[in-house]
Amino acid sequence: MHDYRLQGSPGNRTHLICGCGGVGYLILEELKKEGNRLLCMDSNPERVQELREQKIDAFLRDLLDPDMLQGIADFDIAFLVSDNHEANSAGMKTIRKKYPHTHIVARAIDPISEKELIQEGADLVLYPQQVVATAAIAHLRKFQKHHLSKKLFDLLASYTGILGIITHTNPDPDAISSAMGLAAIAKRANPDLQTHILYDGIIGHQENRTLVNLLDIKMEKIRPDALALCSHLALVDCKGPGINNGLLPNTAVDIIIDHHYEPSGVESVRSPFVDIRQSAGACATILTEYLIELEIEPDTMVATALLYGIRADTKQFRRNVSPRDLEYSAYLLKYSDQDLLEKIMSPQYAHETVDIIGYAINNRKTKNGYLFSNVGYVRNRDALPQAADLLINLEGISTALVYGITDEAIIMSGRNRDLRLNLGNVMSEAFSDMGDAGGHATMAAASIPLHVFSSVREKEELLKLVIEPVLQNFYRLVGLLEDETGEI
Repeated sequence: MHDYRLQGSPGNRTHLICGCGGVGYLILEELKKEGNRLLCMDSNPERVQELREQKIDAFLRDLLDPDMLQGIADFDIAFLVSDNHEANSAGMKTIRKKYPHTHIVARAIDPISEKELIQEGADLVLYPQQVVATAAIAHLRKFQKHHLSKKLFDLLASYTGILGIITHTNPDPDAISSAMGLAAIAKRANPDLQTHILYDGIIGHQENRTLVNLLDIKMEKIRPDALALCSHLALVDCKGPGINNGLLPNTAVDIIIDHHYEPSGVESVRSPFVDIRQSAGACATILTEYLIELEIEPDTMVATALLYGIRADTKQFRRNVSPRDLEYSAYLLKYSDQDLLEKIMSPQYAHETVDIIGYAINNRKTKNGYLFSNVGYVRNRDALPQAADLLINLEGISTALVYGITDEAIIMSGRNRDLRLNLGNVMSEAFSDMGDAGGHATMAAASIPLHVFSSVREKEELLKLVIEPVLQNFYRLVGLLEDETGEI
């Protein structure tokens, strides 16, 4: 099986820098800004020690030594940027021999060495020196986008049968539109490949239902018979099987595309194609990039859905937005139907949604800028984030957490405006041991299955009994516990 594990943006990859003098150090500093994992080697002991003191994995090695890679593996791109042409050339040959598919960037000392390095197999030769760092980063970004898109296309082209595209539980516009985008790419890559969009949960939010109805999106519930028909599986807007979706944790998945990056979770993911990048404000942004790179013009329905998916997940470009979210939204605009988009964004509210928002307002409790609200039993869990969106705007509130109970789980939805707090990290640490939890700095969610509390039968009574102990970890992490008794 081919492994197309390119983890999202350049900030999620491992780079080996060989020769950490002036040019190498500039490249190192640029890559550090994007959160890359860095490995360095140099023949100068003092320089190696200096890098180690900066908490960088540095090795004392000579590029002319054929054993220079001993103990070093699992890097995606190698920079050979010493000021010695013979050393760069020898190091490149050593890396190419052991890792023939590694992307290699080499530094030329003069025009003659530039030609030699190209002939010897460097993917990119940098010259003159003053443009080394900026040229390398610009090329990497371009290479990354094209490489990921092409690998996805080739993988889809190799499939036969049915591709099951699975969204997260209770799919939102980002997940739904991302599934549509992947289906469009699969259709172009392989016209004989069928695609089924599958989900586990409900489509409860009024805008989500309107999106599915107006665009006539075909979606099926995940059931054993539906999964059995699928020869291949893809996950969109969730980072692994069994993580906020209807799959068992050990289910083999071929494709994973998401924008909720968590280092501890990503390292354990094992699929032929994984693209998880926190730099994107929406999963729909990633799918739009694929379409652009593959020169696939989206039809009206796909473009309208993707544009709405980006707008919804960035809260109309006011939350976790990146330059690419704006750039790709502008691209989709010319293909989308503005009348349809307006209808999707102006749906009618269900009575239960209004009731739950009312319960959230009436039952709210506040402490030091934190708001907690128990809405009791809910059928439409999508009403909770709508209530949290409203309550976070109350004067003096920096973080709002709304929680309720369904037939299967205790569910929570949180919103945050405190720049000092990453709500997704806090909720993941507080609740992951009991269920699924996580999200972004400003918005997060958790779901704790009821089998954890199987001895209690009445759901509303159960929520009252267990919610305070359940919230203790959250209180502790945000500093709301005033003493050892657990009182706030």
